[in-house]
Amino acid sequence: MNYLRTLRVFALVLTVMFIFGAAGVSAQRIPREETLYIAGQQWGPPTNFNPYGKGAIAWPVANNSLYVYETVYAFNLITGEMDPVLAEKYEWIENDMVLRLTLHEGTRWQDGEPLTAEDVEYTLKLGKKYSLNFSPWWNYVLDVRAVDDRTVDIILDPEKPHRTLVMQDLGNIYIIPKHIWEPIEARDGTIQDDPNLQPVGSGPYKLYNYSPQQITLIRDDNYWGIQYFGTPAPKYIAHPIFKSNDAGNLAFERGQIDLSQQFVPEVWKMWEDKGLPVGTWFKEEPYYMPASTPSIYLNIHRPGLDNPLVRRAIAYSIDYAKIAETAMSRYSQPARSSLIIPYGVPEARFFNEENVKKYGWEYNPQKAIDILENELGCTKGPDGIYVLPDGTRLGPWKAECPYGWTDWMTSLEVVAACAREVGIDIRTEYPDAPVWTEHHQTGNFDIIMYTPAGGQGPALPWSRFREVLDDRDVPPIGQTAYRNFNRYSHPRVPELLDKAAYTTDEEELKAIYEELDRIYMEDVPLIVLEYRPWEFYEFNETYWKGFPTADNPTAPPQHHRAGVQILYVIEPAK
Repeated sequence: MNYLRTLRVFALVLTVMFIFGAAGVSAQRIPREETLYIAGQQWGPPTNFNPYGKGAIAWPVANNSLYVYETVYAFNLITGEMDPVLAEKYEWIENDMVLRLTLHEGTRWQDGEPLTAEDVEYTLKLGKKYSLNFSPWWNYVLDVRAVDDRTVDIILDPEKPHRTLVMQDLGNIYIIPKHIWEPIEARDGTIQDDPNLQPVGSGPYKLYNYSPQQITLIRDDNYWGIQYFGTPAPKYIAHPIFKSNDAGNLAFERGQIDLSQQFVPEVWKMWEDKGLPVGTWFKEEPYYMPASTPSIYLNIHRPGLDNPLVRRAIAYSIDYAKIAETAMSRYSQPARSSLIIPYGVPEARFFNEENVKKYGWEYNPQKAIDILENELGCTKGPDGIYVLPDGTRLGPWKAECPYGWTDWMTSLEVVAACAREVGIDIRTEYPDAPVWTEHHQTGNFDIIMYTPAGGQGPALPWSRFREVLDDRDVPPIGQTAYRNFNRYSHPRVPELLDKAAYTTDEEELKAIYEELDRIYMEDVPLIVLEYRPWEFYEFNETYWKGFPTADNPTAPPQHHRAGVQILYVIEPAK
């Protein structure tokens, strides 16, 4: 009996080990002094590490964190340049119609296989073969050819030679190993369905383990890039998965998080009032670099919201200064009615004040009421909510963002309260992040908050206009889309975007962006709520020191793309 009992116990242990192993859970503890803890990149249990998978892709694969998978180049927010990663250099040849990339010597995958030009060609051609997030890149490219093991030629479409966008997108496209993914294609008929729970990339870190509570990476000491970039300081990188900003911020304040991309209300109080070893990029207001435009997409296919005048009334109802003061904690100026950021970034040179005054909006509740009553002929119901002449009640419409994203939640509370004050029924809802992702990608929403073209790069503001207004390559509602989530369409937009892509004349470019901005302001498919830093960047030097700042710009204040350089400049604090 003891022998049978021992066998049963052993079998049970094996079963538990199998279950936990399959889930990616490890009981091993990692030393605190060797681990960089980060926050703000993952908001739900990880289920998918496929760079081109469907649904919510988990950190560190999501959002171009160059830890496991790498890109050819990486945009640097400080310099505005594309820094080399896999590629050693590039050059334009054949009358600037061919982009020739040369890979570093010795590039290889984490399983030891060489990373060659054939892998780059294979990856880039997947965007032509399937509907992926970078498929629109092929609107400007005729072909990709591996010349030899280290050389790749990208042949531009002579009718649409958008060199800046082609180069920018090379900083967003993860290169994946052909020898691993080609068999997956043969098995599944696609690369998008495999969850890729044991990712093999080319980057300086490997996936160590994961659970619903935390994702952990371990340094690859055989990383090909050590000879070029050095060895990153942390042996481990761990990302605890918090339920809300508040929980993550408390851990950050206690020194349990070293580097955070979370919104921290009144961050300056951490060092001014509490004397904590905490810092941000700037020592003074606005503390972070402004770079993106968190906005609300309005579902232009829902009754009531399908009327641009209703959407304009909503735009006039919103108190943008209140959002900047409360939701953004003084990290933003009040948003203007333009898709162009008007200050602090290179794209500001295209902002046209007169254009905005003539065609745009501002916080003006009485103007919103005038539109509803005098232009639309609405009547107010006994509950105080306006009704269109055809009987359509203006709401209730759900305005949603992920639960725990406290700055966005506060923004939507302001939107909803302001709308109700003028007689429009908007109510907030905060699903888990994966549900929110499914809603905006499939178009299953009334009003949803999202950041179009959520970063900075050499192709802005072109890429933001494309993401908001261009319906080319965007699948219908119900299918997965990576931009233009409300499926907006305008006949002039494709032509204007193409002209903007090809012209080198600055004055012509300004005129094109003015017209695109007018189209946006006339139809109001989206409303910019605030100017957010591309990434919130705050650090706690309890365990690690040497984080870059504006006074010590050894690396850009980024968690993604060229921000991987931070790992090479920090060092243990003790």
